[in-house]
Amino acid sequence: MNATDKPRTAAAIEARRTASDQMLQRIRHALRQMRREHARITVAAVGRRAAVSRTFLYQNAQAHALVTAAAAEAGSAAQGSTRPDPAEASWRQRALNAEDELKRAYAEIAAQRGQIGELHGRIRDLEQDLPADGIQRILTENHELRTKLRQAAADQRRLEERLAGARDNNRFLDKRVAQLEGQLAGHLTPHACQPLA
Repeated sequence: MNATDKPRTAAAIEARRTASDQMLQRIRHALRQMRREHARITVAAVGRRAAVSRTFLYQNAQAHALVTAAAAEAGSAAQGSTRPDPAEASWRQRALNAEDELKRAYAEIAAQRGQIGELHGRIRDLEQDLPADGIQRILTENHELRTKLRQAAADQRRLEERLAGARDNNRFLDKRVAQLEGQLAGHLTPHACQPLA
């Protein structure tokens, strides 16, 4: 090991010690919260709450001692107290309410499924009232009507094109008539324009 490795090693050890201290602090905080909430203290629960691994909780002597002492304390407190905890009672009531709501939801789902089945039955009954070739006849008529509709649309387009052409011809002829009248007016003699007496 040379001289430059010693400061690195010391820094790594210090960083590991700092990280361990931070994890221990989080474990203490999680245990305080769990005691207040009267939650069950297990290694897995503390690990989740404190965001540390189970391995750290088992391998670090301080962490293991904290969890073991808290679990023992919670176990003896649970055995010593005979009156029900109000928080536990409220959770039990909430669980019962949730079960009631779940039963109601299942009953509603069953009722809706029954209604859907009844409606499907009505649809089948309506389909059975049709004659044997009724569906095919309706499909054929529908196809014929669509064909006629396409033909009518094509005829309408063709007639609109003819109408537009006829209007263009009419405008052209109006202009031509106006030109011819202008030319004709120039050829007329002045005495021919005088009214007859």
